[in-house]
Amino acid sequence: MDSHFKLEPFDKNAPIILAMIGIWYTNFYNAETQVILPYDQYLRRFPAYVQFLDMKSNGKSNLGRPYNLANFSTGTVTWGEAGTNGQHSFYQLLHQGTRLAPCDFIIPAISHNPIENNRHHKLLVCNFLAQGEALMKGRSVDEVLKDMKDVPPEGVESLQQHKVFEGNRPSNSIVVQMVTPYTLGLLMAMYEHKAFVQSVVWDVDPFAHPSDDLGKTRADKILPFLEDPRKTKIFDQSTNGLIAFIKRKMEPLTWMDYGMLVYEAAYDPPITEIAKKGELFNLAALA
Repeated sequence: MDSHFKLEPFDKNAPIILAMIGIWYTNFYNAETQVILPYDQYLRRFPAYVQFLDMKSNGKSNLGRPYNLANFSTGTVTWGEAGTNGQHSFYQLLHQGTRLAPCDFIIPAISHNPIENNRHHKLLVCNFLAQGEALMKGRSVDEVLKDMKDVPPEGVESLQQHKVFEGNRPSNSIVVQMVTPYTLGLLMAMYEHKAFVQSVVWDVDPFAHPSDDLGKTRADKILPFLEDPRKTKIFDQSTNGLIAFIKRKMEPLTWMDYGMLVYEAAYDPPITEIAKKGELFNLAALA
């Protein structure tokens, strides 16, 4: 993949093509997310890797020159799930939602588990192909009416609006021969080069991670206030309230406290009773 990225012309270069497609939808179609959908359980954590890669590398507003903040979108909110799991949860938004969410479908041609003479994997491939086609083509009113020819007329009008899909939802289909350490490395390198190309176009530094230092520095300052019950009120009102609330909850529970927790879980007392004991929310911490 490194040689491919270095030597292939732009129109045949997979990382560059993916990077430009991503920039096209992010900066010209206002897409705020990208979805990684591997149709293989062995790649179920791959979306988390791409999420880490893209959001940590390009999630920045500081451009190459000092004190120069971007006035355009950089980075992409990246998320995903194994394809068949997603089909029964968030695919609804991908097909009919009001937000544009470009997708990358990934599948191996050969499964490590050829169940029922590989019929199981063939069905998985069918779902992989069908989802990309459905996002692209959608379903027209005429198609819906044709499918509902046996439905009583009074039910057609109320149902057809829910069965129409506008289509024209973008997706990429990526096929590898089989999930192996080598092909996994190819996929990882492809997305890494893609993120680098986007960083060059957006003029951000993909290798700087200032948010790490910020969070660690703030955490180091908070620790003494959790360890010393006498230390309070040095941060903002919200953080002070949360620290005080958490410190109270850190106090060791007595056997009576444990008994009350079990009682509350078993008998589900009214919210008003819990609120009187201060167990519901620390509203001051949210002020």
